[in-house]
Amino acid sequence: MKVYKNKKIIILYLAPVVIGLAVFVYYPLIRSAIDSLFQWVSFSTERKWVGFDNYIQIFTDKDFFTILKNNVLYALFSVLCQVLLAMVLAACLEELFMRKFQKFFRTVLFLPSLISMSVLGILWKCIFNPNSGLLNTFIHAIGFENVTPTWLGDANIAIFCCIFVSQWQYTGYCMLLDLVGIQKIPRELYEVAEIDGAGAVKRFFYVTLPMGKESMLVTSIITVIGSFKIFTEIQVMTGGGPGRATEVLATAMYRSAFTNDEMGVASAYAMIIFVITLILSLIQMKVSHTGEE
Repeated sequence: MKVYKNKKIIILYLAPVVIGLAVFVYYPLIRSAIDSLFQWVSFSTERKWVGFDNYIQIFTDKDFFTILKNNVLYALFSVLCQVLLAMVLAACLEELFMRKFQKFFRTVLFLPSLISMSVLGILWKCIFNPNSGLLNTFIHAIGFENVTPTWLGDANIAIFCCIFVSQWQYTGYCMLLDLVGIQKIPRELYEVAEIDGAGAVKRFFYVTLPMGKESMLVTSIITVIGSFKIFTEIQVMTGGGPGRATEVLATAMYRSAFTNDEMGVASAYAMIIFVITLILSLIQMKVSHTGEE
């Protein structure tokens, strides 16, 4: 009876989680997979079976590889800034001469990650404004009156402006995670390296990086996954423009659903994002179990 009672209690506690997952995760996922095989529009009960035509339409779209390239660029810059640069910043803050300033820099670098991306998108959109933005005002103030980049209006550099904003916001957050990891490294290793004559740079490459490589690998996979789900900053700052120069998978899905009213194509985009993030998540699970932690 006690075992039976315990099972009832376990089921009682698990039920809300299982129901929540079924309703808000698994059902929408299965429904999206089914919807991606039909041609349909919102507010209509009529559906036409098209099989994989929606996926073919996406993959044969002349802008699809531009869209995918933008996501890949996000991923590459995120690894450089949110993983590598964040680790360098964390290592610098852990150096003896920086420790008395650590709380200040830790707070300053972490603060951007607490601000809503929608708010930051609007703020940086104003900064990048070619006519009245702070950035061009500063460029003119230092003597370059004839230089007036259009920033978000230039198809060649707009995507890099959006990427910069993301890195500016989240590098400090990753730095804080790396800082925690560095503080777990036994201080004896640094003392031995210092006795052997290793300077700050050598201690970073021979102690900090090897001891923190697993957390960096996991952070890099999480960052890359986030890069393929990026949406808010692009939607707020450029809406995927100019043209489709800053379009990413999530904004392409939004455009298909709410601009073109092609709900089947939007569902297909959702499944493509799901498959990419699933593969990256499996890699993350593999990487995170390679060591003791």
